[in-house]
Amino acid sequence: MKFMKLCTGMFCFCTVVLSVQAGSMREQSQRIPLSVGIMPDADSLPFMVARDEGLFTTEGVDVNLILFSNPQERDAALQAGNLDGSISDLLAAAFFAAGGFDFKVTSVTDGRYGIIVAPHSGINQLSELRGKQIALSRNTIIQYTVDALLQSAGVSFNEYEAVSVPRMPLRLEMVLNGQVSAASLPEPLLTAASAAGAALLATTDTTGIDAGILLFSQKTLDTRLSDVQKFYRAYYKAAQKINADPHAYRDYLVEKAGFPQEVRNAYQFVYYREPQLPAIDQIEQALKWLENYALLSHSLNPSDLIDGRAIAEWYY
Repeated sequence: MKFMKLCTGMFCFCTVVLSVQAGSMREQSQRIPLSVGIMPDADSLPFMVARDEGLFTTEGVDVNLILFSNPQERDAALQAGNLDGSISDLLAAAFFAAGGFDFKVTSVTDGRYGIIVAPHSGINQLSELRGKQIALSRNTIIQYTVDALLQSAGVSFNEYEAVSVPRMPLRLEMVLNGQVSAASLPEPLLTAASAAGAALLATTDTTGIDAGILLFSQKTLDTRLSDVQKFYRAYYKAAQKINADPHAYRDYLVEKAGFPQEVRNAYQFVYYREPQLPAIDQIEQALKWLENYALLSHSLNPSDLIDGRAIAEWYY
């Protein structure tokens, strides 16, 4: 009788174990990756490190990082519903909201935009760009940061000539060849330009402009909030690793992140902050800029753009 009870107990235990294992395997097989768009820039570096060093896996979330070479392709993928989230910027987030696309800003990202001037131009400060040609992409975060940087030096948006050059490699080539006085670029092209002889006048990380952001669809935030929170935990762990020893990632910049070889030694790493929402005044300034250029179909409030649930453990 005792033997029978023991066998029955062991059978029940094994059944429970097998059931738990089967449930775990079923959960893993049914787990759908978060699809997140990134760019080959400073903002994206912690996400790449989190993927390649297994930090997403450690946190229990599957992530598919999709690399885009330009914002137009990225935004098209977002609008088509092919991405759960993406690195983007405040202006794009406002365009999405005004256009009826339900995406929310979930945090800022730490990138760097700046203005470079042609080699031997003799231009040494932002105020000397008054009346000069600056290559940029119109109605984008690039033009927004140019206006903000110049305004800090007392130069208004109508006191320089904006030359529309959407393709960033061409923009870089034009300023290096002296075809324009200056150009606005993100990293790592800023460092590449400096390495090729251009002079760096100013960057957003010295003026407190939080232009880069991460956004997710409202549907993803409502149905997969736990996965997005795990995504952020892995991101912040990667950010802390880079902050602690940035020079250990110099080879990684070229071999994995797609940065040009010439920036390997010259690149100045940004400091990656813990996840946080953009400041309300930053959003208000971006919205005001869009309204001044008559680029919004209707007015928006900062609250229309943000959702802090994914980073609640840091933000609140």
